[in-house]
Amino acid sequence: MPRSLLAAALLACLAPLHAAPASTDLTSADLTSADLTRTDLTTVSERSGFVRTGRFEEVIALCSAFAKAYPDAVRCVDFGTTPEGRPMKALIVSRSGALTPEAVRAKGLPVLLVQGGIHAGEIDGKDAGFLALRELLDGKQDKGALEKQVLVFVPVFNIDGHERFGAWNRPNQRGPEQMGWRTTAQNYNLNRDYAKADTPEMQAMLRLVEAWDPIAYIDLHVTDGAKFQQDVAIQVEPVHAGDEALKAAGKTFRDTVIDEVKKQGALPVAFYPSFVENDNPESGFIDGVSPPRFSTGYFQLRNRFGMLVETHSWRDYPHRVKTTHDVVLSVIRQIAAHGQDWMKIAQAADARSLAGQPVPLDYAASDKVRTIDFLGYAYTRTHSDISGGLMTHYDETKPQVWHIPLRDDVQPGHMATAPKAGYIVPAAHAAWVGEKLKVHGIKFDTLDHALAKRDVQVFRATNTKFAGNSVEGHQRLNLEGQWAPETRDVGAGALFVPIAQPKARLVMALLEPQAPDALAAWGEFNNAFEQKEYMEAYVAEDVAREMLKDPKVKAEFEAKLKDDAFAKDPDARLAFFARKHASWDERFNLYPVMRVDAAP
Repeated sequence: MPRSLLAAALLACLAPLHAAPASTDLTSADLTSADLTRTDLTTVSERSGFVRTGRFEEVIALCSAFAKAYPDAVRCVDFGTTPEGRPMKALIVSRSGALTPEAVRAKGLPVLLVQGGIHAGEIDGKDAGFLALRELLDGKQDKGALEKQVLVFVPVFNIDGHERFGAWNRPNQRGPEQMGWRTTAQNYNLNRDYAKADTPEMQAMLRLVEAWDPIAYIDLHVTDGAKFQQDVAIQVEPVHAGDEALKAAGKTFRDTVIDEVKKQGALPVAFYPSFVENDNPESGFIDGVSPPRFSTGYFQLRNRFGMLVETHSWRDYPHRVKTTHDVVLSVIRQIAAHGQDWMKIAQAADARSLAGQPVPLDYAASDKVRTIDFLGYAYTRTHSDISGGLMTHYDETKPQVWHIPLRDDVQPGHMATAPKAGYIVPAAHAAWVGEKLKVHGIKFDTLDHALAKRDVQVFRATNTKFAGNSVEGHQRLNLEGQWAPETRDVGAGALFVPIAQPKARLVMALLEPQAPDALAAWGEFNNAFEQKEYMEAYVAEDVAREMLKDPKVKAEFEAKLKDDAFAKDPDARLAFFARKHASWDERFNLYPVMRVDAAP
């Protein structure tokens, strides 16, 4: 269907509930409070036939206008400030009479948080969300749904990125005419920041989440990738990961939304459609569980649902906005119907003890493969005289069913046994680690007295691998090693982080050194794995000759010399003796967080 006809079709099926102005050539710069009165809460996008999207001043104006138009059902709140000084806006929406966290808790209502524009070039969620919100408030869609829940709508998360506006910010995306930028003003990718929470924006979002405790967090995106007919991916966790009792509810949640949007004409899939081999459809797809730097990997650690919605970038903007709109309304229906039951399951998960239990740190698809039918287009793969490699060319005039492999048997990967009592963070690291824990709402106590000769478990790295490049401003670190019992002194001012708390899975994700998005993995403890004191070679030579007078040391050294690589490495040979000397730094490669079996 030509784009102009598709836009017309969308306007017909999503007709504004109030009269639009005679002219549709307004830009966001024209939008004032007077305009909002005239246009009755329609967006620049809607008035343009879903060709354009508005600037952030439109969000500010609409947030206030919705609250003014529906004073009994909408609050407009600021929940943070961006690095460039812009207010972070959320609309709190309910027909229940509960518009504060305290009132929500008193009534036991489920909360849904819908977030647009974490990648601000992928802005479908903002325009679809405002449209769905107006329809709900006017009772034209799902009448009664807002009486059974509270909706927290964040139209744009990455606001500074949103205002980096341009026509080619997403060169492989069809519309809108101009859009924002993927990253923040500080060049952070917010959808890599949930666990480490470096950015002011993410810290504000996590405070909002902690205040409202949504049973579900919906993250609205547009995917990159190849050209195919499938137009939206909808993923939910817990399904493969997280608390066992929540998995069944998560699967029902996901599958019901997929079925409902399919009935509205969408072509959804339940996995992220990125080829195993870049640009090669025959390589198929792999499903999995995102690590907690991403929203869907993060919220399952809080025993709450995370949904990732990815419309397809090669579908045009009217189609994508309609699909996103339909997903949002379906989600709202599910929360109205099942939200309170899901809250009970989640609260039971919060109360369940992980102490001493095996807990997955990550997940991966097994080698089990099945063939699926995937709606694509005819294509050729030919040598490119530009890149010098194989290039795939798609013919969108020739729809085709691809029969391609999918690996979706997702299984736990690395496992860790939860400590019986919790973790101890020494006083030297207590301040900054404590701030990280606070922003996630993790409980901890500060020890007001020293503990002498405490039985603890420590993690000593047997191998360290620092990343050769910077990732999100960090030098990541991969650690090999294991926990082992030791007796150590614990100074006053240390933190005790109990495992007996609702966010126990998140505690482990941050403090287990081999978890993919642990503080250690993001390089926050790199100093502990850098050798700062050493012995000069000529000193080590003298030390070695003295040590070799001990028959046990001599025998051990001679045994090591049978290893050819060791024998040919002068530094390794001298390090053998340095490690046995009294001057050796016993804290080198010692992860500066301990585990304990009994609370201090």
